[in-house]
Amino acid sequence: MDLLPSQAGARGNVVETATIAGMTTLLAGIDFSAPSLEVARQLIGVTLLVDGVGGRIVETEAYDCSEAAAHSFRGPTPRNFSMFGPPGRSYVYRSHGLHWCLNFVCREQGHGAGVLIRALEPVEGLELMRERRGMDEERLLCAGPGRLCQALAVTRAHNNLALDQAPFELIAGAAPVATLAGPRIGISKAVELPWRFGLAGSPYLSRPMR
Repeated sequence: MDLLPSQAGARGNVVETATIAGMTTLLAGIDFSAPSLEVARQLIGVTLLVDGVGGRIVETEAYDCSEAAAHSFRGPTPRNFSMFGPPGRSYVYRSHGLHWCLNFVCREQGHGAGVLIRALEPVEGLELMRERRGMDEERLLCAGPGRLCQALAVTRAHNNLALDQAPFELIAGAAPVATLAGPRIGISKAVELPWRFGLAGSPYLSRPMR
């Protein structure tokens, strides 16, 4: 497990955008046209809101078409087409037919890379999240991609949407944070890659880092 500095929040609580050839690639101080490995690390500490509900990102996983665990490994399909860009958009899929998972698309259009948002520290809209989740324990409201999507009411209707427009909002953190890196969870391929990132010391991770 590696202790790494995150670049998220280096510019303060300002949502920054930069548009190249009609597509936004810079959000909350992060260049989404960069490799998913970089974006996944930099997203730690960024606040994610969906219709004003959400919190600070504390856990992510990077995926890329070059490795077999990625949905994009075998090319575009009707299910994964949004993972192929443009960058700075959402990719939402249903996992095992049970729950939704929210991803942020990275790299240039046509590449096939993204970051799975695995856990949040709940901050905004706590009562609504508790109602949606049917529970009170704050630590478990967004601890895992399925719980997170249920708490934020993310569904397939949120697929392939621009992250710089409603209902999404990304807000850079106030200061850099320390992140831990380790292997991804719940996959059977490319298990050796340390492409999971978590906020050091956070009690809101889906599982402890290893």
